[in-house]
Amino acid sequence: MKLDVIKLDAKKAGSIDLSDEIFGLEPRADILHRVVRWQRAAAQAGTHKVKGRSEVSYSTKKIYRQKGTGGARHGDKGAPIFRHGGTYKGPTPRSHAHDLTKKFRALGLKHALSSKAGSGNLVILDGLELKEAKTAFLAKAAKELGWKRVLIIDGAEVNENFARAARNINGIDVLPSMGANVYDILKRDTLVITKAGVAALEARLGKGEQK
Repeated sequence: MKLDVIKLDAKKAGSIDLSDEIFGLEPRADILHRVVRWQRAAAQAGTHKVKGRSEVSYSTKKIYRQKGTGGARHGDKGAPIFRHGGTYKGPTPRSHAHDLTKKFRALGLKHALSSKAGSGNLVILDGLELKEAKTAFLAKAAKELGWKRVLIIDGAEVNENFARAARNINGIDVLPSMGANVYDILKRDTLVITKAGVAALEARLGKGEQK
């Protein structure tokens, strides 16, 4: 697959050959769904908690005698049947994370990249180098390029001036290549990858995560 490379001023800067094994797959919704579920489950706090019978603030004294009252037999007021009693088998803090193999996660990332390439929402940028961290300049460039909800992926490290300039612009998110993930790619309208980012992703998905 061959795509044009542009600069921040929208001028062309040549072209680049993208690996069909990474950017040319037919996206599968089931694979993307499984990887996104794995990501969101790992990010879920799991801190929800209710008080059990032993934790509510009530006396443990038997409220009335066992027999002879004509009513049901009860112990203390902390029983789940009473108002403000402890909850039976309620939620407790736990991890919602589950396992997913590295190969499958890598496959999911390939399908996410391929989905953006196939829909025409992939842009290859020459680089992110800025002489000064000027938010106004970057905001104007993004507007002229038509970027509204965009994820930008750079190489091993993001240019410091670019990261500072993009920090206060709503709709622009920047990640290094190692931070690239399925959820962040899919939830943005446009995916922008620098040439350094493409090289890093192809090295990562071609060899690194297949071991």
